[in-house]
Parts: sequence; structure tokens; C-alpha cells
Amino acid sequence: MACVNTNYAIPAGLNPQKDAVLVESKDFPYACVLAVRQGDENNETYKKILAIYQSAPIKKFIEDKYKGSILPAF
Repeated sequence: MACVNTNYAIPAGLNPQKDAVLVESKDFPYACVLAVRQGDENNETYKKILAIYQSAPIKKFIEDKYKGSILPAF
């Protein structure tokens, strides 16, 4: 048995939803975050990147491509 992140499992031909013995719940407290240096919180470029990342098309892409193996946390 091994602990394998989804970003390694999927390219290896594994389906985490079917092949895993254990999968974290959707309420797992760890998710990818967009972090900026203190003082850059209001940088317009970063705000645009965040808005794109959290948009409906990106959410749909994640859901369609990863079929529940990776969940949008926004």
C-alpha cells in the first residue's frame, strides 16, 4: 500500500475514486490556496487571477476532467 497524491495517480492510469482504499472527504481541511505577500492583497492582477481561477468555467473543467477525484474548493 502507498499514499499517492491524485496528481500522480491519474497520470499513472489510476482512478482515485475506484482504485483507492481511502480518499479524504470533501470537507478535508487542506486545499490549494493562492497566497500573496503582505501588501499585495489588493493587487489588481492577483484579483483577476483569483476571479478566473474561481470562475464557473474552471469549476466545470475540474469537475469534468477529474470526475470527483479532485474537487474545487471554492
